[in-house]
Amino acid sequence: MANQVTHVVTGQARLSYVHLNAPYSHEAGGEPKYSVTVLIPKSDAATKARIDAAIAAAVQQGISTRWNGAKPPIVPNPMYDGDGVRPSGEAFAPECKGHWVLTASAKQDRRPRVWDLNRQDILDPAQIYSGMFGRAAFDAYPYAFAGKKGIAFGLTGVQKTADGQPLGNATSMEDDFGEPVTAGGMNPLTGLPF
Repeated sequence: MANQVTHVVTGQARLSYVHLNAPYSHEAGGEPKYSVTVLIPKSDAATKARIDAAIAAAVQQGISTRWNGAKPPIVPNPMYDGDGVRPSGEAFAPECKGHWVLTASAKQDRRPRVWDLNRQDILDPAQIYSGMFGRAAFDAYPYAFAGKKGIAFGLTGVQKTADGQPLGNATSMEDDFGEPVTAGGMNPLTGLPF
């Protein structure tokens, strides 16, 4: 059972950078993980308060279990203001405006469940995409790795609540290739007119 102090289930949020069908690595040679970026509307004060409390509890756990009894001078906050800038200094994408932004992930041997509104597993990968709306369940936990200390979010599950406009550079076949060629068009083998 999840630790109730560090476990969070969000209200409805928009999901971006969705990698729930297969693990993915953002860096060449990196460990592939299941992950999702959660865009929480700033109007959802209840979810924000639960996340803040989970982060605070994870910091206390870190002091006693991971950080040798001392809180690091700076504990990076794993939740960002979508109206601000990324840690890299770049602006967040337009869909992040007016939202709190966080990423939760799970190791490839701990695939999170993805449910529909009836709590049934979504089996069709095409139904799981960046831009859909849903609720995310995750645990805040402390880490100490490669000289860095902080808080991360371990993804445990997602419930899709509604379809949304897909995010990213996806295009349709019609956009890419136009109308199908009909009789009287070009022979695809020779490149000559029929």
